[in-house]
Amino acid sequence: MNHKYIFTSLTRISDLAEKEFQLKKLPKKQWGTGDYVICQIVNAGSETLKLELPNGRMRGVIGEEIIVGALGERYATLEATGTWRNVEDDLKMTVLTGAGLLGKMTSKSVFIPEMMKVAYLGHAFRGDNKLTMQRFVKPILTLAYKTPIVLFVGTSMSAGKTTSARIATNLFKQAGHKVVGAKLTGAGRYKDILAIKDVGADAIYDFVDVGLPSSICPKEEFQEKLTQLLSRIELQKADVAIIEIGASPLEPYNGDIAIERLREHIKCIILSASDPYAVHGLMKAFDIVPDIVTGVASNTLGGKRLVEQLCKVKTLNLIDSTTTKELIQILTSTTGLVL
Repeated sequence: MNHKYIFTSLTRISDLAEKEFQLKKLPKKQWGTGDYVICQIVNAGSETLKLELPNGRMRGVIGEEIIVGALGERYATLEATGTWRNVEDDLKMTVLTGAGLLGKMTSKSVFIPEMMKVAYLGHAFRGDNKLTMQRFVKPILTLAYKTPIVLFVGTSMSAGKTTSARIATNLFKQAGHKVVGAKLTGAGRYKDILAIKDVGADAIYDFVDVGLPSSICPKEEFQEKLTQLLSRIELQKADVAIIEIGASPLEPYNGDIAIERLREHIKCIILSASDPYAVHGLMKAFDIVPDIVTGVASNTLGGKRLVEQLCKVKTLNLIDSTTTKELIQILTSTTGLVL
């Protein structure tokens, strides 16, 4: 391990921490999404900020440490937006996620703390080769996708999708089924998909595994990456796939493309919602009817009644253990797998 640098979790598909590489400064016109770059911390931001390591652990920072991350884009509705494309001549950037997603911040919620600022030192190179996330993606034979899906979508980020997915994964595993978990869209963090592994998933994948720092990219590129990701899932020959669409499908993370691609394999849809009216909007936008609405919108009788009256769908507060029996019944009837 090279302790000269902090390797963030977007480097987890690479061998940068184990093998030597060189730094080479490139003009911005030669930069690209997914490039591995080295930056020095110039402002650690809030005392609460930490960086996510390749194993998923969080690490505090000390002064002017040097990090290895990847150029990318983020468009979070509740936290911050930014892109490497807006980096200015001073080559200063923001750590857009703890995973090491790097770019120029373009906006930030007043409710989140000051973000970490870094200065570009150079790109990672070996010989004449620029090191990118794509360079470390292992090729895989394209497989026709067939695995049944329980789909987790949300009306926004932080709506409760991962918590719901953890609960469902645990139920399938307790019943002895083989489960693969995947997060198909969002901005690079390891914690969400690791949470599915922690409750027993036999294998986990996300868009980082196919070379994307976030799923904001041209639609044609995302289609190709999605094919790779689905082939990896299919290779597991699992009984069920727990699939999360990060953020909201209405955000520019290509969630709409993912949903359309998966539609014929979806057996059950669990929607995490922060607001009853947002449930109605998402259903109309994507022509989907969730089997269960959960999240903040299901926490009170007021929210439940409004969702059920407005949208005519079932609400269950999944973190309330008294709803588990009904959840099991719904998962069994929709997937055909005994729980």
